[in-house]
Amino acid sequence: MSNSATGQADGAGLTTEDKIALGSGADFWTTKAVGTIASLTLTDGPHGVRRQQGATDHLGLSKSVPATCFPPAVGLAQSWDPELVQRVGKALGFEARSLDVDVLLGPGINIKRDPRGGRSFEYYSEDPILTGQLGAAWVIGVQSAGVGASLKHFAANNSEHDRMRSSSDVDPRPLREIYLRAFSHIVRTARPWTVMCSYNRINGVHAAQNQWLLTRVLREEWGFDGVVVSDWGAVVDRAASVAAGLDLQMPGDGGRGDAAVAHALEAGEIAESAIDRAAAAVVDLAAKATRGRAQSGVKPDVTEHHALAREVAGRCVVLLRNSGDVLPLTPGQSLAVIGEFAESPRFQGGGSSHVNPTAVDIPLDEIRALAAGPVSYARGFTTDGSGDAAQLRAEAVHAAAAAQVAVVFLGLGASQESEGFDREDIELPADQLELLTEVVRAQPHTVVVLAHGGVLRLGPVVDLAPAIVDAALSGQAGGGAIADVIFGVVNPSGRLAETVPIRLADTPAYLDFHGENSHVRYGEGIHVGYRWYDARDMDVCFPFGHGLSYTSFTYGDPTVVVDESGLRISIDITNTGRRPGREVVQIYTSVADSTIVRPPRELKGFGATSELAPGQSGRVTVAILREDLAYWETRTDQWIVEGGTYRVDIGSSSRDIRASVDVTVPGDDFHVPITAESTLGEALADPKTAAALGELFAGMSEVPTGDAFGVDMMRMIASIPLNRLTGFGMPAEALDALFDEQT
Repeated sequence: MSNSATGQADGAGLTTEDKIALGSGADFWTTKAVGTIASLTLTDGPHGVRRQQGATDHLGLSKSVPATCFPPAVGLAQSWDPELVQRVGKALGFEARSLDVDVLLGPGINIKRDPRGGRSFEYYSEDPILTGQLGAAWVIGVQSAGVGASLKHFAANNSEHDRMRSSSDVDPRPLREIYLRAFSHIVRTARPWTVMCSYNRINGVHAAQNQWLLTRVLREEWGFDGVVVSDWGAVVDRAASVAAGLDLQMPGDGGRGDAAVAHALEAGEIAESAIDRAAAAVVDLAAKATRGRAQSGVKPDVTEHHALAREVAGRCVVLLRNSGDVLPLTPGQSLAVIGEFAESPRFQGGGSSHVNPTAVDIPLDEIRALAAGPVSYARGFTTDGSGDAAQLRAEAVHAAAAAQVAVVFLGLGASQESEGFDREDIELPADQLELLTEVVRAQPHTVVVLAHGGVLRLGPVVDLAPAIVDAALSGQAGGGAIADVIFGVVNPSGRLAETVPIRLADTPAYLDFHGENSHVRYGEGIHVGYRWYDARDMDVCFPFGHGLSYTSFTYGDPTVVVDESGLRISIDITNTGRRPGREVVQIYTSVADSTIVRPPRELKGFGATSELAPGQSGRVTVAILREDLAYWETRTDQWIVEGGTYRVDIGSSSRDIRASVDVTVPGDDFHVPITAESTLGEALADPKTAAALGELFAGMSEVPTGDAFGVDMMRMIASIPLNRLTGFGMPAEALDALFDEQT
């Protein structure tokens, strides 16, 4: 902790008792006012402000005041648009500020390791680069309004099952390259006011008392200077947590944690400097919040924010399939709109982030507003089991047969996915598939609109429907956005932020997802999401980054500049179709003849054109930071950029590569020390050690050759550790001298 940080707490005239008191909440949503230090209000996000009415000493279950419900992260990520996400963050910040909220609890940026994860709707992607850039934009937007963000859930919180006890057992490379990478990027570039530690354990140690995570990595390596706050109820041992790097325990516990810290201090079990550090961080947070409150006074225009929510949702819709150009619909066509979600839309997830929206666009109403022709409606199915299923299907089939096009809304109900539990499968409900089968039989011109927070198995839908639109969870204005897209008012440009597998058993974590005995083994390593499918050359239903348009684009010849900061890729994109549109350009890299295990390609950057008119071209330039090319070297615990030939793939998805170029990237200076446990092969690869070994072998009276064994002797003995060579005649004192030279 810096001296200046300590001084902030000492300068406030706080006693030790005061400093300890600052480290725990006053109640469920607020911190204590201590001396001149103001009480702060924290409340749930991330896609809307869940500011609860009335007292703040309840369990956080009472009704919240109305606020704009923007698309949750599952939808927002499909925009692949940091600028748009920043606009959403700024709007959220203004709404939070107007509701006297000092810290908005978000964004959630945990990696989508498995499609069954119950909180998938609240997280962005299976990829850390996409997640990091979108999360940073959200934080910058929120904090520009004088409201703090709370980056969560730190870390490796990738399932809901047994989430308060389970240990995420992750090897160093995947932990660094996949699960911590987005956190690192956001901390370094967006400087969130707070980071929220998760419930789970990481390699056996609770996140809330994990000194390696909260102090060594977060503060010392990444330079975090804000408040580490616990997830609500995550603290098991407050004193141990403070010693490890936790600053603020939430919610309040009636003073029990304060008393435990005071007792630990008196017993010499915790250093006073740890208490000073925590207090100083909370004092600094209060000062930031006080300055932020000065920005209040402008009441957000809920109508403008609803319009923004509609614009954003339209940008997030993904056109998965459009066989025969069924879409966009033509005004004047007779339509049959089918499915409960058309009348009662599913637009957000369940749990702590549930928002009381200011308004809700009903898809059926919005379709009727744009249709300029007859629109019938049939419920088709229910998500609560009410009604006669056969009769509902019959009514839907009759409506579809009588129309020119059927628009069928399918997906998961609120009871089928939520925070607090993981899904058991990735299936659409069987009654919905049966409905779709009968509707398509009666009306081949069928459009499916999907609403869901987690990935679904879509093979059966692809086999039936010529057009599929993925709206994910699209927020309170999603109904209008869906109508805009299917009628072509908005040309879809969304892209999938996670892979859609053919079946659940194909997924990387299939065998390890829930683990056993409160331990989850991350056995797939770095091969998460598309990395897994590509490494195994496995077919998928829809690849990572996939998304269609009502127009078409061609890619020019790319140029790549390599310098000390990384790569700079530029490419011209031309709209070769008949409608205006926007193209998302994705940049993947791979390393030829890499000395380490790598996926075939990894996303390293992305960008988008502006809206291009037919025939118009636009240049997209994407900068890739050198640090994003690095891998985690486990032998020396450091990031290393491997030198060599890099293939740069530019595409419209991870499996739709439109242009490629090879460039040479200089590597980092890197040396693995030769020790007694190093193999002979590793030692011979080091010039200095190889020369010394050559002298030792030359001094040996007999050196076995391949002729004696009928094999390539060097290949056979290359894997022998140096300290085992004494068994093959190498003098022990000679090896000791070799190791002395190394040190």
